[in-house]
Amino acid sequence: MLGCVIHGQGDLRVEELPVPEPGPGQALVAVRYGGVCGSDLHYWRHGGVGDFRLREPMLLGHEVVGTVVAYGPDASGPSLGTAVAVHPATPCDVCPECADGRRNICRDTRYLGSAARFPHVQGGFAAQVAVPAGQLRPVPDGLDLRRAALAEPLSVALHAVRRAGAVAGRHVLVTGAGPIGCLVVAAAKAAGAGWVTVTDLLPEALGYARIAGADTVVRADDPEDAGWPAEVDVAIEASGVAAGLDTCLRLVRRGGVVVQLGMLPPGRSQFAGNLVVSREIELRGAFRFDAEFDAALELLAAEPSFDGLVSAVVPVGEAESAFALAADRGRSCKVLLDFGGPASMVPGV
Repeated sequence: MLGCVIHGQGDLRVEELPVPEPGPGQALVAVRYGGVCGSDLHYWRHGGVGDFRLREPMLLGHEVVGTVVAYGPDASGPSLGTAVAVHPATPCDVCPECADGRRNICRDTRYLGSAARFPHVQGGFAAQVAVPAGQLRPVPDGLDLRRAALAEPLSVALHAVRRAGAVAGRHVLVTGAGPIGCLVVAAAKAAGAGWVTVTDLLPEALGYARIAGADTVVRADDPEDAGWPAEVDVAIEASGVAAGLDTCLRLVRRGGVVVQLGMLPPGRSQFAGNLVVSREIELRGAFRFDAEFDAALELLAAEPSFDGLVSAVVPVGEAESAFALAADRGRSCKVLLDFGGPASMVPGV
């Protein structure tokens, strides 16, 4: 079969890989679609994500959906042939964070396609992958697998909105209209946000924010844009740049909440910390998710408008072109790799 393996900065290879055998407690999933995430792009372009650096070749991918084809010893779950989404995290369930109900920040978690630990946790960008059976989630009836592939990034967005607290009836600012930012818009609207304003540098990205439900879009590089709000109740930073955080801190009302969701570059980041003090702004981080994965599948099943955020589906054999497209925010929102077609299996095997 074929899989997408990152060997280092700029070194992405589509390789012939053996079909894995599911071990004890594992399920074998025939992957149909895999979403190219911003972290996948960081591994490809920079050799790491934040402080997580590549130290060995790694199978990328953690946004995967497909069907169950086999179980290993002592494993059970959805019946064979069931369409499933794969929850990418396996928390330890024994650390203080897990005991406190915050499994998303488990200090010893395993996350598909992550270099956070060594040896790295291999990912899901292959025609078939073996994963813990407990990570399988049946896809709701009627939910197309292409849309279901958005479950992982939508879970990230749902967690960020939950970290913001009550948003019903409130004005929410989202800085950054990439795939995650657009899904934050959808998550905020689903939570009852009264108005959502989105900023970005690219008009094409702001167009996708409109599809996601944004009420106002603003060019971040245009201080004269009439869409700039005087202030907002909640701000969620989804661009991963310090300028976005600065915008959030300057526009959120006194006593408001800012959620930092975008992963900032490694090292120190300058921000207007004096405003956190003088305005008693609550600055909160949001990292990954936990139970939101199930809620994401339910929301995707109920809202066909999410289809508009999938901008391209590319065969796995053309993975590098898919990554280049996903990195070009002027041409794409969410790009999926297709592992289900003839390009997903090695010819003659």
